[in-house]
Amino acid sequence: MAAVDDARDRTRGCLLGGAIGDALGAPIEFESLADIRRRDPAGVTGYLPAYGRRGAITDDTQMTLFTAEGVIRAVVRFAHRGIAHGPSVIERAYGRWLVTQDGEHAPDALRTDRSGWLVGVDELHHRRAPGATCLAALRAGTQGNIEHPINASKGCGGVMRVAPIGLTAIADPFRMGADAAALTHGHPSGYLAAGVLASTVHQLFRGASLDGALDHATDELVGYEGHGETLAALHAARDLASAGRPSPEQLEALGGGWVAEEALAIGVCCALVATDVRDGLMLAVNHSGDSDSTGSIAGNLLGVAGGESSLPADLLADLELRDVITTVADDLADACWGAGVGGEYEEIDDRVAEVLRRYPGF
Repeated sequence: MAAVDDARDRTRGCLLGGAIGDALGAPIEFESLADIRRRDPAGVTGYLPAYGRRGAITDDTQMTLFTAEGVIRAVVRFAHRGIAHGPSVIERAYGRWLVTQDGEHAPDALRTDRSGWLVGVDELHHRRAPGATCLAALRAGTQGNIEHPINASKGCGGVMRVAPIGLTAIADPFRMGADAAALTHGHPSGYLAAGVLASTVHQLFRGASLDGALDHATDELVGYEGHGETLAALHAARDLASAGRPSPEQLEALGGGWVAEEALAIGVCCALVATDVRDGLMLAVNHSGDSDSTGSIAGNLLGVAGGESSLPADLLADLELRDVITTVADDLADACWGAGVGGEYEEIDDRVAEVLRRYPGF
């Protein structure tokens, strides 16, 4: 039970930490650093109003939750049928996310019966600045993959949602993270940055240091064609972090975070220099650029390393959909670890049995 409890703690830390970073960055996502400082010279130091409340999440957390749902369903499908194509199951989950966006309809290829409880959460049925690339790719109903890219986009909409893949017992989280991002983002930097994040989260989940986790992910990265931009961004992030805590102006040398490798680099740099989760998140959002995505990535990394108890209590208390995120995190941990690695579900406790009932497997 101790191993399962640790898995739940780290999974909660990762998903809730990412959501807190997302919510901190949401109100300033499209503001310049000058605009942020014009409001307050100290920058963002806590939640600001967005979407009618403080602590509001965006599409980053919405899609992360549906990634987790897809992973859970793939695990359940494999346990019951002995076969599951993870990217296809995750793509169906993204089809359910699509129908939560006001005015959107899933194409025939992603048509679902809206099964499962997550799509029925009313609070998720709001547009929170969803990425145009994600919407267009999912509307098309054509499954993108590494071998047959759906487009040439390297926007950060692929990397910001894949952290749940690193919280599983999957043999190759790098490849699965890249495959999940390639469903909507076809440029190598768009999906390889996602592979790096999933792999790094996985190593942190297993107890590695952040430097060690990044070394491991980098070794995997260089085995893929088109890795140059992502590798250069990682090197730049680690070099900047090695010089000490950067100023927001220095952090902006890594880019704005609108594209995947830049969002990854900013999130990594901030996690490397952070004295604690709050410190890392505030640095990750106070810049000119895609503050919610860079905050989300930094939160995923810091949260999985420190677990739920490392998260700032005040930010956790005011986070939108905290209970939903916690439930998804626990379901993910229980589905992947509650019955033991390998998916043998003959003898299971009531908690795991309930997870299996609530996720139909596709």
